[in-house]
Amino acid sequence: MQASSYRYLPPSLAESVHRLGIRVRRPVRGRGEGLHRSPEYGASVEFAEYRPYTPGDAPNRIDWPVYARSDRYLVRRSQEETSLNATILLDTSESLAYRAAGPCTKLEYACFLAAGLMYALVGQGDAASLFTFTVGLDTLLPPIGTLTGLRAPLDVLERLRASGRSDIEAALMATAERIRARSLVICISDFLQPAERIAHGVRRLAHDGHNLIMLHVLDGGERHLDFSGVAELRELETGRRLTIDVEDIREAHARAAAAHSETLGRACAEALGDYHLLDTREPVELALLRLQGGKS
Repeated sequence: MQASSYRYLPPSLAESVHRLGIRVRRPVRGRGEGLHRSPEYGASVEFAEYRPYTPGDAPNRIDWPVYARSDRYLVRRSQEETSLNATILLDTSESLAYRAAGPCTKLEYACFLAAGLMYALVGQGDAASLFTFTVGLDTLLPPIGTLTGLRAPLDVLERLRASGRSDIEAALMATAERIRARSLVICISDFLQPAERIAHGVRRLAHDGHNLIMLHVLDGGERHLDFSGVAELRELETGRRLTIDVEDIREAHARAAAAHSETLGRACAEALGDYHLLDTREPVELALLRLQGGKS
C-alpha cells in the first residue's frame, strides 16, 4: 500500500506518525506479544510481583539472589506484553461539515486524524478497526493489522460525507456493546451534545475496562467568534435559525465553550482516559505528535 494514493494519508502524515507510539493506561487483552500491558502474567521485562515456586515452573524463573538471602524459592511474575485491538470511532454528523477559520472542514480534519492513527497503530504491531456514527453506528469495519489491510478503511474515509444528527452517548454505549475484550477506543468528534450525556457513555466504556482517547475537533471560528454585529446563525444538524447580536453573547459563548471542554476533560480523566482539544488550524501532524506526550 502506498500512502500517497490516499487523500487522508499523504506521505508527510505517514512519515510523521509511523513511530508515534500509542500507549494505553489499562491492561488489555490482545493478540500476542506487543507494546501494551496484559492482565495476564508472563515472562516479559516489566516486574510485577513474586510468587512461590511450584512444580512445573522453569528453574530459570527462580530468583536465585532472593533464594540466597531468604532460603525461599520465589518466581518473578511479570506483566505480559500484548498487542491490542483499537477502535476508531468517527462522528460523521452534519455539524462536522463546518469550516470557518481552518483550512478544511472538521470532518476532513477528523479523517486525517483517523487515517494517521490507524497507520500508526498498524505500524507498531496493533490492529485497528473503524466505526462511523451519527445517531447509531453506521459503518463497522473489522480489525485490520497490516498495511495492506488499511486499504478498506482508507477507502471508506474517502467516501464519507457529513450528514444527519449525532448521538454521541448512544454511539459510545453501542461501541461498548460491540467490543468484548478490553481494548482502546479513540472517539473523534466535535462533541456537540450535553457533556453529561457524553460522560455517561464514557463511564460505560470505563466500567468495561476499555482505554479511551477523546479527540475533540473544533474549528477556530467556533472556539472564538471572530465576527461582529447582528448575524443569523443556522444549526447544521437541525436547520434551526437564530438571529443574534454577537456582542451580546461573545463572552458567554467563550465561557460556555470552555466549561463544556473542561467537563469532558474531567469525565475522561475520571475514566483514566486522555482528552485532547484540537483546532483545525493546527497541522494534523503536530496534533497527532502531541498525543504522544499526553498534552491537551
